[in-house]
Amino acid sequence: MDGVRRVVRLLRVSARASERLVGISGAQLFILQELAEAGPSSINDLAERTLTHQSSVSGVVAKLMEQGLVSRSRSSEDGRRVEVTLEPAGRALVRKAPPMAQARLISGLRKLAPSVRAGLVQGLEAWVRELGLEGDVPPLFFEDESPRRRGKRKSQEQAHEEA
Repeated sequence: MDGVRRVVRLLRVSARASERLVGISGAQLFILQELAEAGPSSINDLAERTLTHQSSVSGVVAKLMEQGLVSRSRSSEDGRRVEVTLEPAGRALVRKAPPMAQARLISGLRKLAPSVRAGLVQGLEAWVRELGLEGDVPPLFFEDESPRRRGKRKSQEQAHEEA
């Protein structure tokens, strides 16, 4: 359990540092940093890179667009593909921001032996089932949940407390 505490603490400290230093959430900064590293990317590509559901990434990207930090446009190579691109303000923000813990976690996961990753996945899936969260679409770490998701979670928590 000490390892879980360390990971949660790392994520919390990283998210707070991003909010304090650059004024956006850790999840938003994580997406900006992924775009800075990979270049223009589709929502699905970003979801894959961040190990998150595309609907969660889409919500974060919408917030970044509202702030003028990213834009969406059709790919010059494939007109059917919509890509998210860093705007100059987003690029400037990334330059002054601390590295995000999420990137460290994902990098560490990818370095694990396949058998270790498989065991970790099995354990985490059991944990999620125990928490009653199997059907939930997870948000990016420390990103606000939508009101609809919060309501669903409250209903699940109330049902669990009544049981």
